[in-house]
Amino acid sequence: MLTGKQKRYLRSQAHHLDPIFQVGKGGTNDQLIRHIVEAIEKRELMKVSILNNCLEDKHEIAEELAEKSGSELVQVIGSTIILYKESKDHKQIELP
Repeated sequence: MLTGKQKRYLRSQAHHLDPIFQVGKGGTNDQLIRHIVEAIEKRELMKVSILNNCLEDKHEIAEELAEKSGSELVQVIGSTIILYKESKDHKQIELP
């Protein structure tokens, strides 16, 4: 579980990142989650954007992605989700 200070730090690190994946009309699926797991292991911190045609609630999608990928939900802002998971092999971010 991340503390408030750690979440603030991660939000500042994620500010310049571009979203890597998009959740559209189909919502989430196993393939999307598998790709997120692979990408987050290399990057540790990533953004996922939710398209306007997505019918599901963005907060539910964010919680589902975080839970199924084993990552921490840092923030949902607008239609963007920020996820963090400490990497085993590619550690880059040092949390305060």
